[in-house]
Amino acid sequence: MSDWFLQQGYGVRFEWGPEGAERLAPDVACLVVVDVLSFTTSVNVAVEAGTRVFPYRWRDETALGFAQDKDAELAVGRRAVTPQTPWSLSPAALRRAPFTPRLVLPSPNGSAISAASGDSTVVAGCLRNATAVGRWLAGQGYGTGQRPVGVIASGERWPDGSLRPALEDLLGAGAVIAALHALGAGPLSPEATVAQGSFDGRPKAADTVAACSSGLELAQGGFADDVAIAADVDSSAVVPVLEDGAFTAARP
Repeated sequence: MSDWFLQQGYGVRFEWGPEGAERLAPDVACLVVVDVLSFTTSVNVAVEAGTRVFPYRWRDETALGFAQDKDAELAVGRRAVTPQTPWSLSPAALRRAPFTPRLVLPSPNGSAISAASGDSTVVAGCLRNATAVGRWLAGQGYGTGQRPVGVIASGERWPDGSLRPALEDLLGAGAVIAALHALGAGPLSPEATVAQGSFDGRPKAADTVAACSSGLELAQGGFADDVAIAADVDSSAVVPVLEDGAFTAARP
């Protein structure tokens, strides 16, 4: 297969979904996963509280066994939260839940991208920590021709399983790219340049996330608090990095 899709020659690259991550991963030194509503926002909130977060691709009968193997609690669906299982993919629910040192967080998009990373470093980025992620990446020497970064907007899924590009993930990816570029990273691929422009052109990111399709879906379903937490731009300095199968806070 031709390598036209790798965006070679650029220090900062951008793609969509697990398939895009799988394509870019072998040719970059680091993948930044962006799933604003809500995997990477939930990872940020949990890691901020001191929890080690294990991503898992499926929320099915195998997830419980995986959690037991990791001596971790298992997050459930937003509407399946109970006093006995208070952890879910909802950032607001994670804030309310009792502290747990280890948590398995299933997600078909964000976790699948993390699993596609190969030997690349994986970072969980979102609107809450975009500038902190950019600073950490630049400080580690990522975002150059020698150590390129692939920023992945996770997107959502249509009922038939096909990728639905999600505006909130484009904004989150653009925010990370903008922070990286401001610190001299690059050059940016055309794809990354357009993603950065999406954020630069949306000064009121919180209003945009609340009004977009994914934000409305959650708010109308009773999870407006999740949208508000996810859209709180640069409220967190925590950079979750995947090490030994779990996201933990990056060292300065």
